[in-house]
Amino acid sequence: MSSDDDKTTPAAADQTRSAKRNERLRRRAAWMYYVEEMTQSAIADALNIGRVSVVRLLSEARALGEVRITVSRQTAELAGLEIKLQRAWEIPEVLIAPLSSAGADPTAAIGAATGQYVSDLLRPNMKIGLGWGRTLIHSLNYLGERTVPGLSVVSLVGGITRVSRINPAEFAWQFARAYQADCLLIAAPAIVDSAATKQALIERCGLGEVYAFSKSLDAIVVGVGAITPAATISLLGLLKPEERAAVMAQGAVGDILCNLFDAQGRLIDHAINSRVMSAPIATIAGAPIRVVAAGGAQKISAIAGAIRLTRPTTLITDEVTAAALLERAGA
Repeated sequence: MSSDDDKTTPAAADQTRSAKRNERLRRRAAWMYYVEEMTQSAIADALNIGRVSVVRLLSEARALGEVRITVSRQTAELAGLEIKLQRAWEIPEVLIAPLSSAGADPTAAIGAATGQYVSDLLRPNMKIGLGWGRTLIHSLNYLGERTVPGLSVVSLVGGITRVSRINPAEFAWQFARAYQADCLLIAAPAIVDSAATKQALIERCGLGEVYAFSKSLDAIVVGVGAITPAATISLLGLLKPEERAAVMAQGAVGDILCNLFDAQGRLIDHAINSRVMSAPIATIAGAPIRVVAAGGAQKISAIAGAIRLTRPTTLITDEVTAAALLERAGA
């Protein structure tokens, strides 16, 4: 068989993405109708689709025998948890990855869900901005590699000064390569020595183009870090122990793109935030599609703050973290 036979056409890729989206909607519609006993009109409002579409989805679920599967224990719990989390935190879409046990590391599971979700999300001529971290690195193994015409990828934060698979630039480049896309980088350290240096790099060293580009993004995908010694920002030496103590004293619980924030989703008033070489948080929070992917017991406060800071359109997490976030919301 020739290599041309193995290539997925844009039409086939679009058909696959549409089928996956239809499957997610069908599962949620069936759960709402058969388990929560919502009316078809209420389901249409909740899923932002027409009532005729709800009727079609329910009919398909019955025809495919998915109603019985949907209300089985594990699937029902996850679907119900997704809906509860959406309502409690006012997030349009939540995807929850199952775990083998409550104590399992959720990084790989969330990474897998993120890779599949983002791959389905991509469209020709889209502009997408990427964060960094272990979860997003794991997503690379689950990307549906193909050519996406006109796709542009930008790394939203500077890099580190040594070769590492967790380097933001490395992640963005590998992501772009999977889709034969253009890739823009912030060619500077993630955190520089002063606000003046940051300004000079933007104004005099060509980085202004990348910052301007970030204002026109269609979508962003970011992870969330915690302020702990084991966090990526600490392990890579970007946040020194004395700095970590200082920012924690000011209420810092997490970081997005190395920008430190508190549990209420407010950027803390510390000099380190003025030295971060990243797209401004206000800029990424303005992207039409905002995907936040994170999980783990040590990140509950950080994820809660990140939700308040970025108001994601999609949250991808694991079932244990989801339950903890529900408890945090008082649901």
